[in-house]
Amino acid sequence: MFTRSPYSWSSQYLWGFFFSYGVYLPFWAIWFKHIGVDDSDIGLLLGLGFAVRCLANLVLTPRIHKVEHLIPALRGFTLLGLLACILYIVGGGGLWVLAAVTILFNLSAGPIVPISDAIVNHYAKDGHLDYGRTRLWGSIAFIAGSTVVGMLANHYGADIIPWVALSGLAFSQLMAARNPAIMPFDEGSSEQVRPALWGILCNGAVIKLIVVAALLQGSHAAYYGFSSIYWQKIGFSESMIGYLWSFSVAAEVMVFLVSKRLFSGWSVNNMFRLAAFGVLVRWGLTATLTDQWLMFPVQALHGVTFAAAHLAAICYIQQQPSNHSVALQSLYNAIPLGAVMAVLTSMSGWMYGNWGANVFWIMAAMAFPVFFIRLTPPQQIAATEYKTSKA
Repeated sequence: MFTRSPYSWSSQYLWGFFFSYGVYLPFWAIWFKHIGVDDSDIGLLLGLGFAVRCLANLVLTPRIHKVEHLIPALRGFTLLGLLACILYIVGGGGLWVLAAVTILFNLSAGPIVPISDAIVNHYAKDGHLDYGRTRLWGSIAFIAGSTVVGMLANHYGADIIPWVALSGLAFSQLMAARNPAIMPFDEGSSEQVRPALWGILCNGAVIKLIVVAALLQGSHAAYYGFSSIYWQKIGFSESMIGYLWSFSVAAEVMVFLVSKRLFSGWSVNNMFRLAAFGVLVRWGLTATLTDQWLMFPVQALHGVTFAAAHLAAICYIQQQPSNHSVALQSLYNAIPLGAVMAVLTSMSGWMYGNWGANVFWIMAAMAFPVFFIRLTPPQQIAATEYKTSKA
């Protein structure tokens, strides 16, 4: 059952981690509320976690640039997350204690995502697995974690929430402790130097990648923050809202499943433009439709607006020199998926308060610049002279 091929090893690790992440993201605020943290402090703790993940991906993760160091680093960060989850359970409910443990937990969770992606990218580049079919297990596990903890919390109360998260992290730690049948290795890695993050960030081609990813992924800010509130306002029941969210993730899973065949022969630029077209259609229809059944095909576009954009970014990163891979993964997770999403989520709160559903038109408009930005082919980036520093 638990074979150690690159595909099995990677998918099993992703299952455990994203199962826990499916508990943390939707339910940690509920657990904080349950142990007596007031609303303003919950916001501070969650915001602190978001900031720490962003900072960790800018400072810590890029220091890991040799592929043979990826699995030991993943084991270390997973162990740190497991320790933090235990401290959540036994550490008490004091605000400063919770803040310290939140920092510890997110110092681990932040780097785990780009490092695990870099491992899967390495294996995909060498032909040992299909990135989409491997990554979809993370999406499935996220749904499973959210579903399981919801059912258990209804039966046993909110005290069960951190225990469910702990079980997922323990599973991922056990999976990571084994060596895959083929360890990540790059014959030229001993001669590679660690690229300076600032040198990569100042490269024009990388700036274009970050801008395109920020526009497409950032367009989801109002959806993540206020779609449920808007749908409730226009009469959707809580159960229907839950079905709509689950349906969108199911569409994401399906795109990951068939991505190799679906996007065979597509250029990265065309994948990004497809995602941009999906952004225009999805958020425009979200702003105008009020029929809950028509919203299901609109939600299916999550497989285009999120999954296709994510796959395009990963495909772009895959084709870079191996010692740049983790740094690029870090920038992708820290800026478009981290800092930009945080700023746009805050802004969408003000916009939704003033303009209601019209905020989704603003999100749709973010797609227009993508049609006019052309990313440099990957082989040209590989030839670019990055500033580097000794490992």
